[in-house]
Amino acid sequence: MAEKKTIDMKSFIIRLISGIVLVLIALITVPRGGVVLWAAVGIISLIGIGELYHVFQIHNKLLGFVGYLGAVGYYLLLLFDGQQWTLPLLVVLFILCIAVYVFAFPKYQTEQVMGAFFGMFYAGILLSCLYLTREMSDGLYLVWLIFLSSWGCDTSAYCVGILFGKHKMTPELSPKKTVEGGIGGVVGAGLLGLIYGAVFSGQMDEFANPALACAAICMIGALISQVGDLAASAIKRNHGIKDYGKLIPGHGGIMDRFDSIIFTAPMIYYAAMMLQNVL
Repeated sequence: MAEKKTIDMKSFIIRLISGIVLVLIALITVPRGGVVLWAAVGIISLIGIGELYHVFQIHNKLLGFVGYLGAVGYYLLLLFDGQQWTLPLLVVLFILCIAVYVFAFPKYQTEQVMGAFFGMFYAGILLSCLYLTREMSDGLYLVWLIFLSSWGCDTSAYCVGILFGKHKMTPELSPKKTVEGGIGGVVGAGLLGLIYGAVFSGQMDEFANPALACAAICMIGALISQVGDLAASAIKRNHGIKDYGKLIPGHGGIMDRFDSIIFTAPMIYYAAMMLQNVL
């Protein structure tokens, strides 16, 4: 029993140190924005895509190379303000994936072709909204809502679930998650957003009521972050793996640590755009 406690404490310390390092990286790159954050998000996206491609067994194959190429092309569009070319890029990427599938037949399965496109969109384009949010007019403050919403939801959902959870949310996929915890996560994230918006209300010019706007944005992000968390778990369950990788000690891979943020980032970005001049 004593040995088990020692192992658990060691794992906790490793996880804690890794978490602190991640927070420090965020504190260095996010406030600076620009090319620094663009590069950081781009690298994280490529690593995440690689982890997914390992799951689909295309990480070292031509089909995977097409997906990597599409991600690099997309991030170059972001750097040079060419977002209007995103849809044409996705069309070309899809056609290239199908071309590789057809001319290499029967080397690849249909699921692998779908996985190539899915991985680039999932870990590449969705996560890029972290950078896009930072580039908004109030981005220096709005970008932190992504982390506040995601991590605040996780913590609140866990606490409320432990105290009041009775009804299972997804019994087959995640038996410990409850409906009560999910609701608590959304409400908790909203309260954190309300406080955050009130504290920094003087620094945000695009909202008439920053406190209410941040609360609404965080609640929207929290609702979707839980879907992102479950989606990442579902993929792992389908393919019989515990973690996507070992890059982050105590946490797993990029996709293990950023699973909810990948979904939260685009929701925060678009919610902030829609609520400007409304709240």
